[in-house]
Amino acid sequence: MQDAAPGDALTASGEPASGPWGRNLHRLTRAFAVAGGVGFVGLVLMSLVSIIGRKVAAAPVPGDIEIMQMGGAIAAAAMLPFCEMERHHLRVDFFTARLSPRAKHWLDALSHLLLALVAATIAWRTAVGALALREAGESSMMLLWPVWTVVAALVPSFALLALAGLYNALAYAGAARSPA
Repeated sequence: MQDAAPGDALTASGEPASGPWGRNLHRLTRAFAVAGGVGFVGLVLMSLVSIIGRKVAAAPVPGDIEIMQMGGAIAAAAMLPFCEMERHHLRVDFFTARLSPRAKHWLDALSHLLLALVAATIAWRTAVGALALREAGESSMMLLWPVWTVVAALVPSFALLALAGLYNALAYAGAARSPA
């Protein structure tokens, strides 16, 4: 038996079922989200060490605020693609409650496509920004870390978000085209 392609089947809740590409993409986005979660846990531990070190020994972790800012941005971006694959972004169904399932699927396809386009644009411009920061040689104030490496670390998450959005757009478009 062959797996469903985007839009070939609907789940019991009326959502498009995932095919093999979707399941693999889901695994990859989950790995990114887990890495982001581990990153946040590491940042919390570093923050605790810094706070305790500041209070007990007057020795905080040098550059702890910079590390929190940079690490937090990377960790948060890593979680976005998983939210998209889980289809758990904010929805306002108030205006679409009375629409047919087919019309809702077309609107969902459009919203996921728009998200994919915005995420691809952000990935592209973030990569361009990282290159500009590299050429400028900009570094963080306290730790003197090259800023471009942190900005460049955001690009894979935004690119994966764009891919997840495109996959969901195709899945919902397929569901909208399928006979009800």
